[in-house]
Amino acid sequence: MSGRPIFTEHARRQAARRGIAESTVLEVATAPEQALVVRPGREVRQSRVTLADGACRLVRVVVDTIGDDTKVVTVYRTSKLAKYWRA
Repeated sequence: MSGRPIFTEHARRQAARRGIAESTVLEVATAPEQALVVRPGREVRQSRVTLADGACRLVRVVVDTIGDDTKVVTVYRTSKLAKYWRA
């Protein structure tokens, strides 16, 4: 991947609406704990993040990769680590 991931407007709106900092999204998108292939060209990159209240949440960033470019499609956080985390 070359350079910084590109945010879609949808991803920016969803991050803001869900209270996820752009820096957190960038960190997960560029250095995830796990990357799961959804289909060719699309991945879910995820990392466990500890919130200010001490709760652990999984931040999932959906990205499309086209050549060397990475586009952030959407982002969300969930408490369902057991459902999404791959051992």
